[in-house]
Parts: sequence; structure tokens; C-alpha cells
Amino acid sequence: MADRILVVDDEASLRDALSRILAAEGYHVRQAADGRDALEILAVDRFDFLLCDLRMPVMGGLDLLREITAKKIPGTVIMMSAFGTVETAVEAMKLGAYDYISKPFMSDEILLTLRKASEREKLMTENEYLRREIEKTLRAEDLLYTSKEMEEVVLTVGKVKDYDATVLVTGERGTGKELVARMLHFSSRRRGKPFIAVNCGAIPETLLESELFGYRKGAFTEAKTDRAGLIEEANGGTLLLDEVGELPPQLQAKLLRFLQEGEVRRLGDKETRKVNVRIVAATARMLEEETGSGKFREDLYDRLNVIRIHVPPLRKRPGDIPLLARDFLGKFCAKYQKEERALAEETHAVLATYEWRGNVRELKNLMERCALLGSGREISKEELLSIWRQGTGGEEGKGEGPRQILSIPISSERPDLKAAVRELERQLIGMALERTAGSRPRAAELLGISHPALLYKAKEYGIRG
Repeated sequence: MADRILVVDDEASLRDALSRILAAEGYHVRQAADGRDALEILAVDRFDFLLCDLRMPVMGGLDLLREITAKKIPGTVIMMSAFGTVETAVEAMKLGAYDYISKPFMSDEILLTLRKASEREKLMTENEYLRREIEKTLRAEDLLYTSKEMEEVVLTVGKVKDYDATVLVTGERGTGKELVARMLHFSSRRRGKPFIAVNCGAIPETLLESELFGYRKGAFTEAKTDRAGLIEEANGGTLLLDEVGELPPQLQAKLLRFLQEGEVRRLGDKETRKVNVRIVAATARMLEEETGSGKFREDLYDRLNVIRIHVPPLRKRPGDIPLLARDFLGKFCAKYQKEERALAEETHAVLATYEWRGNVRELKNLMERCALLGSGREISKEELLSIWRQGTGGEEGKGEGPRQILSIPISSERPDLKAAVRELERQLIGMALERTAGSRPRAAELLGISHPALLYKAKEYGIRG
């Protein structure tokens, strides 16, 4: 759809000339003889751009601009004048004009200004849409969980989001540590400022210092210009140091100094710069142990570990798995324009009893494969396992598939070895029978015992099927 332009000028010849030029470029154009005439048109119609003269009878351009601003009338205003000064141009900009063009002007100058303004409006619209989408997907109330462990995470985020205290987010890979960091930022008073994430283990050690702290021109061979580091770029917002345990010792010392002083010094620079940024660090490592072995500075660990948020592994919150699986499957079906698919009820027990070494990320990947490879509206247990085994790299039906968790309750006061072995046998027999759809000869073969031995143990443990 072509952009709509209102040309406001008291010179009829100029209005007509501009209208012909703009119409030839595909714009829809209307005309107004002065500011009052323009306001009457704007009361009933909307335009993408207004080309407005500064000096006009009845109502001039600046007065019109004040009315447009006060009434919040949409549209980008470009002022024109043959009598302009720097002061009037500055005043027009302060009142909300996008640009100021001096008369006489070439037609190319007007068209270029309109194209630049159109690109700016497009970028602003896209940025606003992305900001709303990010905030919408990262609101705590939209996070899917039923477990008390995740509820504790969300409650902690809510308590500390508006404070500047450093936060250390711990948890296994794939648990969603970056998601927690984003929730902290986008639900806080810093949400209008930058959120920058850097993976400390993904950038070579030789480049990491310049990436974080920036550099002055000439600091090293490739430093052709001054450059701010990621810490400065995040000023006013949040910097996520993902995999902070990967920081080399030299950078650990420099990061500690920044946390203590709130100042950064670029490579090759003598001056320091004050930076107001909240640091959120994330790690899958046991930093407590690494401080003891000297791999991680104890004083830096103390600085980072002001607020600790631990994201539990998926196997510790099995009640969250069906919610997450359904959500991922629905989103991937929509993304790839597949028919809506659902997981059969029998699949829930299978999903709930596996180890999930890759945590939420692994579950997400599995649901993406189910969306793409599933054959019907409902994914059965057998189809789920077949898709799962394909993902392990084995042939269909022959891959190991995901590892299942065996839970053996043991009393620390009185560990009973015989009882633990009996419980292990009972669970393994049940697993083998489930895997072989109740075929006892096949289950015995899978377990590596004789068929009579399996029958005896199944009877002893009261296993049927």
C-alpha cells in the first residue's frame, strides 16, 4: 500500500509541483493551503507524512506542529522554508519534526528525505514489535511450570528484578539459565535499555578482553578505530556473562575490578569510563569447587554470588514435562505449517521417566522432530520412541533411545543392599516388559537371563503383563 502525504503550503504552484512529483513516485497526495486547513483534514483523515511550510497565513508551520504534537496525530512531519534559521530548525526538531529542508530544493532532495524517513519508521515499527514480542514471551506469568522448584525461581526473580545486585544463575546445560536472565531484565525497570548476552566460552581468549572492554585506535594491529566493549554497550541495561566459569584468570581480575569500581578502561586507553550495568552471570560449572582448586578467583565468586538462582534440571520436575512438550509441539507445528499434532496419553509416562541430560533444550529438539516426522494428528508411544531413536543416530528401531532413570530409595542411616538390589531388579524387569510390549521371552533376552528365571522373578515381585 502506497504511503499517503499531505502537502501544506500557501503557494499553490509549489503544492501542485510537489504533488505531481510525489504522485509520479507512487505516493497518494492531498493538499492544504495553511495550518488551519491541514488540521481540518487531519481531523478526519490520516497520513504517513506531512510536508509543511514554515511561514503561512492563518496558521504557520510551527503552530501546526504544536497542535499535531498536543493532539498526538500520527505521521512524520518534514518542515520546509525559504526563511529558515538554525534556531527555527532546532525548534522544529524539538517539537517533533523529523527533518528540515531549505527552499529552494531539488525534487531528489525531497524524495531522498522521504525514503530515509520511511526506513526510519519501518525500523521503529519493527523494533517496537520485537520489543513487545520479547516482553510477551518472557513474562514470568507466561512461563510454563507446575513444580515448586520453578515456582521458587520465578518468585526469586520477582523479588530481585528491580535491584542492581549481581545475580549468579546456576544449572545444567539446557535448563534455561539465559531465559531466567532475560526475565530478570525484561520484567525490571531496566527493560527499556539494552540486554546483551555474551558466551565467555565461545570467544577466543585473545579476543574476549577487547570484546568485553573495548579498545582505543592503535591498541593492536587490527584496531583501526576506537570501539566500545560489550560492557559499555549494555550501559543502563543488563549484561549476561554466560559460562562465566570459562573466563581466563587475567579477565577474572579485570572483571572483579569493574564490579568493585563500576568503571571500565578500554585496551590502550589511559582513561576510565563510568558504566551503569547490571551483571548477571550464568554457569553450569560448580564454581565453589573451582575456587578451591584455584581455577576461579574466590573474591570474584563472592562478588558474583550476591543473589543465587538455581534452575533445577528437568528430571527433578517431571510434572513440567507434559506442559512444555505440548507447548513446544504446538509451536513447531505452527512454525512448519504442519497439521496440529498431540501426544497420546501413554507417551507422558515415557517422557516423565527419562534422564533428560540435555534438559529443556533436549525436550524442545524432540518435539521439533515430532512436529516434522509425525505421521498423524496423535503421536503414539511407539511413534515417539521411533522418532526419538532416530535422533540418537541409530537405525530406526535399533537405537538406544534416551536413557531411563531408575530410582532406588536408600536409607542413609541403614543402607540395605539386598532391598536395593531387589528394587533394581523389579524396575529393570518392568522396563524390559514395557519395551517388549509384554513379551516375556523377548524381555528375558533383553535382560540377559533365561525365560524361567524371568518368570520366577516376575512372580516373586508380583509383576504381571
